[in-house]
Amino acid sequence: MTVRHRFDRSPWRLDPEISFLNHGSFGACPEPVLEAQRAWRDRMEAEPVQFLDRELEGHLDAVRIEVGGFLRGDPEGIAFVPNATTGVSTVLASVRFKPGDELLAGDHEYNATLNALRAAAARDGATVVIVRIPFPISDPARVVEAYLAAVTPRTRFALVSQITSPTALVLPVEALVKELDKHGIDTLVDGAHAPGMVPVDLGALGAAWWTGNAHKWLCAPKGAAILHVRADVRAETKPLVVSHGANADRRDRARFRLAFDWTGTSDPTPFLALSAAIRFVGGLNPDGWPGLMAANAAMAREARQRICERLEVELPAPSGMLGSMAAIPLPGMPATAEATRGLAASLLAEERIEVPVFPFPVPAALATGAQPATAIVRISAQRYNQPEEYIALAEALRIRLRAPAKPRSLIGRIRGH
Repeated sequence: MTVRHRFDRSPWRLDPEISFLNHGSFGACPEPVLEAQRAWRDRMEAEPVQFLDRELEGHLDAVRIEVGGFLRGDPEGIAFVPNATTGVSTVLASVRFKPGDELLAGDHEYNATLNALRAAAARDGATVVIVRIPFPISDPARVVEAYLAAVTPRTRFALVSQITSPTALVLPVEALVKELDKHGIDTLVDGAHAPGMVPVDLGALGAAWWTGNAHKWLCAPKGAAILHVRADVRAETKPLVVSHGANADRRDRARFRLAFDWTGTSDPTPFLALSAAIRFVGGLNPDGWPGLMAANAAMAREARQRICERLEVELPAPSGMLGSMAAIPLPGMPATAEATRGLAASLLAEERIEVPVFPFPVPAALATGAQPATAIVRISAQRYNQPEEYIALAEALRIRLRAPAKPRSLIGRIRGH
């Protein structure tokens, strides 16, 4: 008989029978934040015209000020978008390149954003140059060196993740943005995982564009993300949808806000619930957001250590390059989609462990005809996780990579010791 362990995930609504080690993919929204969103939705539905036509701008302005304070960015340059992928596509749809221009991106980037970059390059006759960043990696300085080595007189634009999705590395984006700026290269920073995982200071970063999800580590409702646009490129940055703001004759609001704040009828409540997420989730730790981020990062480092020891693999990156996630190469595992999907499915079906396993690099980062080099498991650490979950994962991986799996739940076996 399989033994199931029930995890207390409150105030999150996660299935208590699932060892959920994949907060990084879609996040999870705690009940009090969902309640705040419901309150906003009820208010909207009580009088839609009053709310959407007469009140919404003021509500968005108030949230924008709070988000700007949290991210240390200029509220005037903040637009709300549904997700960071939309933020990236918004920028790439706004910028035009010339034939022969080169656009830089690392091979640790997210597959979807690399697809968007390749589409923009194809549209304008530009070329995407993939920067090869080592993994395992020994020093964050290697990232800056790799990008600068790829710069040529034709380089016009760079896409850089603040925290890489496949390899969970916190990159030295502030140093990289400054170095690229010296060469006259504007940078779009994909901060999809940054808000709520690491401290963000958009003013100090100085990137032309930055976009980040709020539904991941900030634990806001799905459909809430931020696009921050530097003042000098604000006029050229347009929303993907052209709406009333394009020809509005108002003088009380900046054109940037008029264009982005209304792109047609949609549900604005994920954005409006951002204030509740910032306050509630940060309040779960006595030291606020700095304490919560530090605790999650410490849990991720300890979990990575346990798994690497169990699998007898070296740590693939310095601890200083970790936030609340960690990626671990899987020894002896074929780096194919079929094999990695099979392992993830086995962990979920037999052990009730939800964790992503995938080949690296992602398809959009590969050269023509090249194959992924490594199979990776990526763990997440959020406040609701417990150390024994990573112990169980380590044992489950060890068994599956080196010996036939056993039918009984590993969490149950470890609990029974």
